[in-house]
Amino acid sequence: MENIKDAAATFLSNKRVAVTGVSRTPAGHGSNVVYQRLRDRGYEVFAVNPNADEVEGDLCYHDLKSIPGGVDAVVIGTQPATAETTMRECGELGIKHVWMHRAFGGGSVSEAATEYGRQQGIHVIDGGCPLMFGPTADAGHKAIRFVCTLTGAVPRKV
Repeated sequence: MENIKDAAATFLSNKRVAVTGVSRTPAGHGSNVVYQRLRDRGYEVFAVNPNADEVEGDLCYHDLKSIPGGVDAVVIGTQPATAETTMRECGELGIKHVWMHRAFGGGSVSEAATEYGRQQGIHVIDGGCPLMFGPTADAGHKAIRFVCTLTGAVPRKV
């Protein structure tokens, strides 16, 4: 296992990232915030929502396999019940870096998805948010990281 800061740095070194759960109505959706920030920080980011053709003014893909050229990493921002299906798709596509978003509450983390991903050799971060670390972080997210690390929503090791 590695510490969360190193795992986050490795994840964020990938520049082609898909974000699942991005909504057509962005207000209050964590996936949209992650999508926007990654895009604004120079990542080549792809929105994934099976029910949308466009989000945030960008083309939206219905699944990971529809993204031309594929991606190097995926942020899962959907309900936990959907996370395992997404993790399996990552395994099929050879995607080796997956982050299941969680700050408060259960977030997108699924124990079954985590277990499956790790069995497939996928580097799984099961909690926290990419915006809490490195080049995508801001003061607010760093403060939330501190609190969520204390509560266990951000794992210390993955």
